[in-house]
Amino acid sequence: MVDRRTFLKYSVLAVPGLQLAGCGGGGGGDSASAQFLAWPIDGSTVYTTAERQIVAAALPAGTPQIKPAEVSKYAQYGYSAWQSAGGLAHLKRTELAPQYSGAASRGRLLSFFAMTDIHLADKESPAQPLYGDWSAAYGAAPTGGSGWSPIVVATTHVLDAAVQTINALHARKPFDFGISLGDNINNSQYNELRWFIDVLDGKTITPSSGAHAGADSIDYQMPYQSAGLDKRIPWYQVIGNHDQFWMGSYYENAITQPAHVGSQILNIDSSNLGQEFLKTGFYQGVVDGTTPYGDVVGAGPQASFATPPTVVADANRRSLATSTSSCLNWMSEFFATTSTPVGHGFKQANLDQNFACYSFQPKANLPIKVIALDDTMNGMGQNLPSVDYARGALDQKRYDWLKSELDEGQLNNKLMIIAAHVPIHPQQTLDPTSGNYPLFVSPPSVVSDTQLLALLHNYSNLILWIAGHRHVNVVTPQPAPAGKTAEYAFWEVETASLRDFPQQFRTFEILANSDNTLSIVVTNVDPAVAAGSPAAASRGYAIGTARIFSTPPTLPAGDTTSHSYNAELVVQLSATMQTTVGNLTLA
Repeated sequence: MVDRRTFLKYSVLAVPGLQLAGCGGGGGGDSASAQFLAWPIDGSTVYTTAERQIVAAALPAGTPQIKPAEVSKYAQYGYSAWQSAGGLAHLKRTELAPQYSGAASRGRLLSFFAMTDIHLADKESPAQPLYGDWSAAYGAAPTGGSGWSPIVVATTHVLDAAVQTINALHARKPFDFGISLGDNINNSQYNELRWFIDVLDGKTITPSSGAHAGADSIDYQMPYQSAGLDKRIPWYQVIGNHDQFWMGSYYENAITQPAHVGSQILNIDSSNLGQEFLKTGFYQGVVDGTTPYGDVVGAGPQASFATPPTVVADANRRSLATSTSSCLNWMSEFFATTSTPVGHGFKQANLDQNFACYSFQPKANLPIKVIALDDTMNGMGQNLPSVDYARGALDQKRYDWLKSELDEGQLNNKLMIIAAHVPIHPQQTLDPTSGNYPLFVSPPSVVSDTQLLALLHNYSNLILWIAGHRHVNVVTPQPAPAGKTAEYAFWEVETASLRDFPQQFRTFEILANSDNTLSIVVTNVDPAVAAGSPAAASRGYAIGTARIFSTPPTLPAGDTTSHSYNAELVVQLSATMQTTVGNLTLA
């Protein structure tokens, strides 16, 4: 956190899009009230994509191809240009509910928001692999931007804009709760996780580390006052692979663990990561916070440096993983919060058992339970030739726990939602004919996608699986298998990342229909941003990254779609749940 004297120093700077915000006293200083920098959104009107979409502007024929690192040229050549378009209607999907008659809704059961894959990044950490993407030619970035892209300079600002947008939507129609589906942070660092919790708590944010270079002159580096999630909205948390593993793909080891808190920039051969970093040869670099576009310095072949490049060390960069647990320290931080509930779903029992699964009932008088499932890799030694820590997995303990939670919900006539980071056997694209994309690999998981689906189809009260991880907006029907009736089907909904284009979160509204079916209305939302703000710049960088970093690009030159997916997903209820829901008094 930054002290008040430092904030007062920064508050005299003139930065486009930035305003001063009044904030109560506390934490020392000479006054009971002080002015802090803030980044308010353009709050004149806040839209969902059903009302207005954000789309990339088309690139003219003959647009020069530029390198990923040529960030100053993104706007010059139109790679980062975007505009608004009309609303995207909800596609009504009834294929899982043969008894649906088109009946009108008789009221709302539940409303919540979900965000995922925010990837808050300490861009100045010496423990990250920036060099490959930074040095790449057009279309040749080896990790497609996941190692580095210009988005990394303003990740906390995008989250702050999303939170302000959620607050504005809550004022229009209240949410019952919110949930983050994992990968809040990029590289399992303590300071990254504190930024996430502190943004939701409405704390002052110092979005830099080490020497805090540029904090008095560069907009994305300046300490600022975050808005904080409306205190009336409880929020819950699911764990992702980036929350606990080095860059989301490897358990911390003797090379990466000390690199977080050291001063020497990581030296690895990024083409040989499968060999547990046994080879060196390339310094990976850090972002220079004194540069307006976040230039990477200290990166390149080892032979190019007379002495190893260094940064100012920072103990707050420490990895949250230990040799015995990748999730215990991560879970513990959610108890240091001013928003509700304390722990954000995790209880003392989760810490005692080193176990990141739990369930909750959002409304005491409503028969709906949410099962927050840790379906990431668990434990060391999983780096098999065909498997890495970015895959989904369930060990026997988590599989047995999931089955027990499903049994409880079914026995007690509760509708059930599974919230996990990794999706289960999703469609590869929005095209339902494109086939499936398995993510659970057995072993090390005790079940494959197919086996897990077979378990889930035993529960007629399961209506929805929500996930992130793939950074895409995809809806997958999981129909009842042969021999089972329609109520044994459920919907799977993936939500895009707040990091990459489209930078979006989702709202979910569950409605009871008068023909005893349910409708799950899913809607994408672009965070509102103000012109001149770091969050607005990040949106442009996200579009530019999707245009430049890979061949073929994920956002081709003529693609001006929002990559959103809004739908009304109809669910068939069992006879028992038709009676249970039918007896409810709804608003």
